[in-house]
Amino acid sequence: MSKRERYNNITGYIFISPWLIGFFVFTFFPIIASFILAFTKYDILTPPRWIAFDNWLRMLSDERYLHSLKATFYYVFTAVPLRLVFALLVALLLRPTTRLTSLFRGIYYLPSLIGGSVAIAIIWRQIFGLDGLTNFLLHLVGIKGPNWLGNPSTAIWTLIVLAAWQFGSSMLIFLAGLKQIPGSLYEAASIDGASIWSQFIKITLPMLSPVILFNLIIQIINGFMVFTQAYIVTSGGPLDTTLFYALYVYQRAFQNLEMGYASAMAWILLIIIAFFTILAFKSSRLWVYYESEGIG
Repeated sequence: MSKRERYNNITGYIFISPWLIGFFVFTFFPIIASFILAFTKYDILTPPRWIAFDNWLRMLSDERYLHSLKATFYYVFTAVPLRLVFALLVALLLRPTTRLTSLFRGIYYLPSLIGGSVAIAIIWRQIFGLDGLTNFLLHLVGIKGPNWLGNPSTAIWTLIVLAAWQFGSSMLIFLAGLKQIPGSLYEAASIDGASIWSQFIKITLPMLSPVILFNLIIQIINGFMVFTQAYIVTSGGPLDTTLFYALYVYQRAFQNLEMGYASAMAWILLIIIAFFTILAFKSSRLWVYYESEGIG
């Protein structure tokens, strides 16, 4: 290697050093540390004590942990499909270009920008409170509104509705995918007498399937890591029906100071997310269409 090549390499490493430092300090080393702490009893105030697999076995008998798993799975497998369906429907409506299309795209994307914030969570808590906007509107039509946030059967649905409302980012991705579908396919289908529904099933969905796969994986990951909404709106209640996994990890780590147990829980969450991500990729062979390869 010549002197100039070595100089270029050193220069390149200097320019990427801020990213490298950030990656190792805030990502790589914390991941390794959390894996080690998962086998210890550690409360921050005293040195870690090795307890082998006790943290992992403890999860099997922790009722609140099992509640958090149940609530998180229910949320993910309800909120994610709803969000994707709403995103696709709105993308289809915004596909034709008009003077106001850009304005509507911005309006529909706005909830995705601010929807995960503490401010929106507080507003959502007020909307579904006993004296909130939802019950006020129901009162106008003669219906007595329930205690949305205090009822175990309705509390989680307030968070699911909030998740479905945040469909803007998925909508824009769907819209970009729709723009890539050749119009000649729809023209040929119309000439053959295909209905709008047939065109949607036979053309739009297959051609859009790679985008659906991408959105599905991103939303599954985000769904399993949901935290702010449950923490602010319901605090995990009532009766732990909205005690999502990430919220329970936070409670164990920073309220009970059980860092070792929380680290083990975090690794289980990583395994769950990895499992469903791999499952989505493996199943894509059956339903994702690539124009150059056919199905799968």
